[in-house]
Amino acid sequence: MSQFKVHILGCGSALPTMRHFPTIQVVEVHNKFFMVDCGEGAQIQLRRSHIGFTQLSCVFISHLHGDHCFGLIGMISSFALLGRTAPLHVYAPAPLEAMLASQLSMFLHDVGFEIVFHAVDTEQHAVVYEDRSLTIETIPLNHRVACCGYLFREKPRLPHIRREMIDFYQIPVSQINNIKAGADWELPDGTVVPHERLTRPAEPPVSYAYCSDTRYMPALHELVKGVTLLYHEATYGADRADHAARYFHSTAAEAAQVAKDAGVGKLMLGHYSARYENEQVLLDEAKSVFPNTILSYEGLTEEL
Repeated sequence: MSQFKVHILGCGSALPTMRHFPTIQVVEVHNKFFMVDCGEGAQIQLRRSHIGFTQLSCVFISHLHGDHCFGLIGMISSFALLGRTAPLHVYAPAPLEAMLASQLSMFLHDVGFEIVFHAVDTEQHAVVYEDRSLTIETIPLNHRVACCGYLFREKPRLPHIRREMIDFYQIPVSQINNIKAGADWELPDGTVVPHERLTRPAEPPVSYAYCSDTRYMPALHELVKGVTLLYHEATYGADRADHAARYFHSTAAEAAQVAKDAGVGKLMLGHYSARYENEQVLLDEAKSVFPNTILSYEGLTEEL
């Protein structure tokens, strides 16, 4: 079973529709859950996706437009009502800290858990989160306000132990971690059994790049080169390229060009304009440039 999943809870843009929620995603890596953008309806969509409120440890906000952050205070309120005690880490552009503090002061006098705010510099490409299995980097984007995407990179895994070889050489269980880390094994007669004979290579690490609202950036592919899955906004099709340029968004073809130039494994489109009642036109446009393209939709879980 995959240990790296992307759950799509919302993939619409600013204007509400009966078909899509605003942008909300949850990235699941080795049983850790990270929310990426928190539009209205985040709580409902968490319930529908069967992701527990207590499972979320961090929220990453790309920029301060309402369709990407209006759901945050409501979700925090529900966390408080449910008696959450674990800290919640919020990564976002610096101005959100004061606004969030004001909302908390007005609506939630005793949250009951710590909210740890991490100001993100949207103009820098930098690692903002790291643990034993994962790093998360910022991806500077070009929108009407300060905006960045996020790049989730799985760290290389340790190789798999070949159980039959461990049994054959009667290697103690206490030595398995050392062998995974690269140690050889020496037999009583001095013969050295190389590490490579005792293990199988691990699966290659996977990665996910989330590129939220942005104009087409010809150099963006350099920051997302070779990722397993790229999510890139495709608010408009070529028929509304003038709107894309005016409002600092991308067309489906432009998103596909980034994917093609970056040599990614798969492209996922999202952030659809409410003008489109059927996103097939966006998919067809993108696939003409980058064939391995899919549409995001509420309820989709993409396993990497």
